[in-house]
Amino acid sequence: MCEKKRRHLQKDEKRVQLGYLTFNRFYQLCQKFEGNKTYEEFCKSPYYNAFVKFGSFVNNVRPLYPDKYIDYVVKSGVKLDHWTKEELYEKYALELILKEGVETALERSIITMMEWAEENNSVWNHYFNYINLNRAIWHIKDGKISPWLILNCASGKEMVSKFNDEQLEIVYLIMDPEHWTMRFKRQSNDVQLVKEIVKESKL
Repeated sequence: MCEKKRRHLQKDEKRVQLGYLTFNRFYQLCQKFEGNKTYEEFCKSPYYNAFVKFGSFVNNVRPLYPDKYIDYVVKSGVKLDHWTKEELYEKYALELILKEGVETALERSIITMMEWAEENNSVWNHYFNYINLNRAIWHIKDGKISPWLILNCASGKEMVSKFNDEQLEIVYLIMDPEHWTMRFKRQSNDVQLVKEIVKESKL
């Protein structure tokens, strides 16, 4: 099968769709192109494979706010073939986790805990007590579980106390005590909201 035909047959694949979306965002944000390039133009681009590779990365990693991440990468000034590097996503995730509001952070945390419960035939409010610690580290690092919840909840703090030095080092920038102490002090009403949810949920 020729390359041109193969690309047309791949049109509906998620990774290709994400690559095509990113291709358009690149032209809109960096080239000030109004509207969208056609799929035909995307197929003919010498950068087709690189954009599709990035689409695969986005599909697999499931970044926080995918559309925002795509725009972040496009405007980052980083070379296209480096867009799939973990360090770039980690930098984006860290900036977002430290700045985002309590409501979205809480909502995403609870959704993640519910997904864990379903996979493990458990109940979501047992997450902090029974989650595999390495998986918890991954969830924190990826922004799936927020310090907003962990640090305002007795079972969350208990989970953190079980982390070894290597695990603590991995999440240190996200769990930075100085940052969160100041944030919680400035946003005492939000802290109260979290504590009420923790109490009602028997976390």
